[in-house]
Amino acid sequence: MPALPSAADSDDPRPLIVHVLYRLQVGGLENGVVNLVNLMPRDSYRHAIVCLSEATDFRSRIQRDDVSVYEMHKRPGQDFATWLRLFRLFRRIRPTLVHTRNIGCLEAQIPAWLARVPCRVHGEHGWDVNDPDGSNRNYRLLRRLHAPLVQRFIALSRELERYLISAVGIAARKVTRIYNGVDTTRFHATGQNALPPTIRTADSIVFGTVGRMHGVKDQLNLCRAFATLCHDRPDLAARLRLVLVGDGPLRAQAASALDAAGLADRTWLPGSRDDVAQIMQGLDVFVLPSLAEGISNTILEAMACGLPVVATNVGGNAELVDEGRTGTLVPAADPVALAAAMAIYADSPALRRQHGATAVQRIEQLFSMQRMTAAYAGVYDELIGRRGIAH
Repeated sequence: MPALPSAADSDDPRPLIVHVLYRLQVGGLENGVVNLVNLMPRDSYRHAIVCLSEATDFRSRIQRDDVSVYEMHKRPGQDFATWLRLFRLFRRIRPTLVHTRNIGCLEAQIPAWLARVPCRVHGEHGWDVNDPDGSNRNYRLLRRLHAPLVQRFIALSRELERYLISAVGIAARKVTRIYNGVDTTRFHATGQNALPPTIRTADSIVFGTVGRMHGVKDQLNLCRAFATLCHDRPDLAARLRLVLVGDGPLRAQAASALDAAGLADRTWLPGSRDDVAQIMQGLDVFVLPSLAEGISNTILEAMACGLPVVATNVGGNAELVDEGRTGTLVPAADPVALAAAMAIYADSPALRRQHGATAVQRIEQLFSMQRMTAAYAGVYDELIGRRGIAH
């Protein structure tokens, strides 16, 4: 099953950290795990990634040659054979710590406990698409029932931290908040942009977003806002451009809506891309129109690229965007408010530069990759140390 050479089955004395994901694919959660694996001290930990379903070509982002990737090929719904395969895998590779992510992987804590994995961590990265505001009682109950098996919960935002403590009932001492970090070697304010010449012209003003194109990300709201802005500001309309990076069921709908508005020649929908950093470096303003968010990696990446951010005031977005200094927050599902915020930046190159420069400073101070990896290492070391495991 291992896809890469690994020390996972050897007598290597370094603690083995197993990260359990539903699927290894393009996405903020998955990108954060790969960054963590790549950047944590090699002489301190070994790592393996377990995919409940499968891994994709995204696995090529793993830079270390000692990381195994395991695929469980879980069937949709309850698949108890998967839990048996997980139990057997954990017994064979003997992880020191299992770290599951989000509600879809929480049940993997059961085979980890049965396999006597000494340390068990669960991370909450954002709301499930079927529970965008955390109100689903069944999901709350599922988290509560598994809580005795989990020694530490990690919340990626203040909102998720409050949810775990207040709504689910997890003891505050068992919850640690860790913000995502940004790989500033990839995302930075200078570089060669990857936009087509019809989009990045000498005088164009380019708005853009990056993300999976499905309902909760609400790119259709951004399309409506862009159409509103072009209609209301004929003095700017010829210079305005829109970039929607990502794939999913909303991509065709967004293209049709923009075409119906007569804006197809001012927009670019390239699908999923590997050169997101270079695309961001060609934008003037980053926009996130989501209906719900945990902590958005794309907001952080855009800020690292020196972009002002217009985002909906949902989830952890207000923890990232410093209102009036690095960007603007607007209500969700309100294209008129979104268009108005976009117009402010379209009118002022100076404001774009000022907010973008402040965003870079904010990334350096609060959301560095070094800060993130140190925080995770602190949690892992604390739990491993409590069990008296040599490290």
